[in-house]
Amino acid sequence: MTLQEKAGQLSIFSDMTRLVPKTQINPEAGPPVDTNLAQRVREGRLIGVFNGLGAAGARAIQKIAVEESRLKIPLIFGADVLHGLYTIFPIPLGEAASFDPQLAERTARAAAIESTANGLHWTFAPMVDIGRDQRWGRVAEGSGEDPYLGTALAVARVRGFQGKNLTDEDSMLACPKHFVAYGAASGGMDYNSVEMSEQTLHEVYLAPFKAAFEAGALSTMSSFNDVNGVPMSANRKLMTELLREEWRFRGMVVSDYTADKELIAHGVANDDREATKLAILAGVDISMQSDLYNLYLPELVKSGDLAMAVVDESVRRVLRTKYVLGLFDNPYRSLNPKVEKRNTMTPQLRAIARESARASIVLMKNEGELLPLRKSGQKIALIGPFGPDTLNLAGPWAPFANFNHVVSVEQGLRAALTDPSLLTVTQGSLIEKPLEGGIDAAVAAASAADVVVLAIGEGQNMSGEGNSRTRIDVPAPQQQLAEAVAKVGKPIVVLLRNGRALALEGAVREAQAIVTTWFLGTETGSAIADVLFGDYSPSGRLPVSFPQDSGQQPYFYNRRTTGRPQGDQGPAYKARYREVSNEALYSFGHGLTYSRFDYEPPIVSTDSLGWNEVLTVTAKITNIGEREAEEVAQLYIRDRTASLTRPIRELKGFRKVRIAPGTSAEVQFTLTRTDLAFYNAAMKFVAEPGEFDVWISPSATTGVSTRFELKGA
Repeated sequence: MTLQEKAGQLSIFSDMTRLVPKTQINPEAGPPVDTNLAQRVREGRLIGVFNGLGAAGARAIQKIAVEESRLKIPLIFGADVLHGLYTIFPIPLGEAASFDPQLAERTARAAAIESTANGLHWTFAPMVDIGRDQRWGRVAEGSGEDPYLGTALAVARVRGFQGKNLTDEDSMLACPKHFVAYGAASGGMDYNSVEMSEQTLHEVYLAPFKAAFEAGALSTMSSFNDVNGVPMSANRKLMTELLREEWRFRGMVVSDYTADKELIAHGVANDDREATKLAILAGVDISMQSDLYNLYLPELVKSGDLAMAVVDESVRRVLRTKYVLGLFDNPYRSLNPKVEKRNTMTPQLRAIARESARASIVLMKNEGELLPLRKSGQKIALIGPFGPDTLNLAGPWAPFANFNHVVSVEQGLRAALTDPSLLTVTQGSLIEKPLEGGIDAAVAAASAADVVVLAIGEGQNMSGEGNSRTRIDVPAPQQQLAEAVAKVGKPIVVLLRNGRALALEGAVREAQAIVTTWFLGTETGSAIADVLFGDYSPSGRLPVSFPQDSGQQPYFYNRRTTGRPQGDQGPAYKARYREVSNEALYSFGHGLTYSRFDYEPPIVSTDSLGWNEVLTVTAKITNIGEREAEEVAQLYIRDRTASLTRPIRELKGFRKVRIAPGTSAEVQFTLTRTDLAFYNAAMKFVAEPGEFDVWISPSATTGVSTRFELKGA
């Protein structure tokens, strides 16, 4: 290979000839490199293209690569498929609320089937960043605030995307991102710097990545942020010494969009040439969109400023990955227009979309058992901007969503009602602006109804990349709408549409029922109707803590203990703000069903765990309600005394169990010393002998604990 051909295998670009949507997803980050894609392919100046769709178009481009280029190296086709291609599943944060890794694996598998049918080999997903600050817009793309849950879902999604064998026609290469600590951006502001301890980095933010790679992921994407002053695109310590040398990762690293060029703005590179050198020496194999590697790698090697061996190793990683995908044996895999037609927007895909959507819904509050609603004999006023809306169902990072095949809340409710004429629909306000006469119309509709369903929250452009918020509340016009409707005095069900935890206020907070619906995707209305009318008992649990106030951010349940903890006893000066206690409005793991459950205190198999032994923790859960429902039993521990302060609770397991009314189920978990270990001051992953509390409970702040002791070696 010539130096220029090697540089080409380390460069990827947006496919401007087939870009979907027709405008660039990230237009301000950089213009298209050129408009003559065919010539670039003939010259071997790219590894592949991304965010272009269509099997026929991809096949035509691939034909140029394998028949007209000198080396005949096949291209790889990638895209941002985070939660579906055309058929949209719940945003990853919403799906995390299902506490169901098997479901996450199935939706990723379904997305892979549809995506590969449309000519894709590679998805820039899953996003496995831990999000502890709800101001950060990209919380929507991950699995929430907890590393245990995040790790379980990272593994599930990698397995779902990649399937049984990477050479299969419907297998799609996974790309866990963003490596690493992007979710810890200072102040929750996207792209911001990150300051954190080595212990937190390894225990919280690196854990899902390591598990994803062990599950078989062969690519990852470097993040935009720095970590303790070193931008990730130049971070050799993490991308080479840790990722390649310690973890033995054999896959390839792609930069985020122009992140290598941004080393200049970070202030660690003087110019494009130096940025190129820093990035490839750090371990970034593939430059996305900036074209820096094509422009500067050959000259860097010829001048002696960069060893050829560095470039060769990156090229080997890329070619090895293409080989593992079967592209050398079958460059036209996943490029069949007949399969595209057969596997796009199918009834099977829509069925999984509906199943995952209703499993993601969280019933946070249900005073007086207002829900479920009746399908007949009850006049319902659907009020709010999201009642008839079809443009804000998919949520952030669903650029290929087909809005001609979505189900709005209004459509879902009408289809479920015995007498659809009992439903009235009134916008009341726009998402972020008042609507002239809207409040008066909403008040009139509420006055004529038996119950109000208030569909409010965030527009999909309020979450996702570049959409951090200083206040994570319901937009003011919608809050004013809620206050006016509440004065009518009718029972209110709040349907929240949101890409993060929100700080609820006033009439929204005081509503009789609150349902968190996230962005549920294609089957939004159908899934919400299933829950509201009781055809499905809600089973979702919060993967993020809902704060009492925006000012509590960052807020997460597994925070470390302090010397002035919360509680009724002890000193008056506590770890809290003047306005609110240091507690969540709705905690991690919280969620109600249409039944009630009683938890007996957990029982441990021994109160003295030997160094190399296994502890069994068991609890009996009884359905004391009148309906069959699913309960998510959660296992938490607390290290009572350690060499470093430890979290007040840590999730170590969960089980979703279906229990009939009047019957019980026994849930059982196991713990070993590895489950009790942490990174100490010397950065050794160790378990320390001592006492531990253990809970099996329905959330991170409830339940009765039992104690056991870990004995020394």
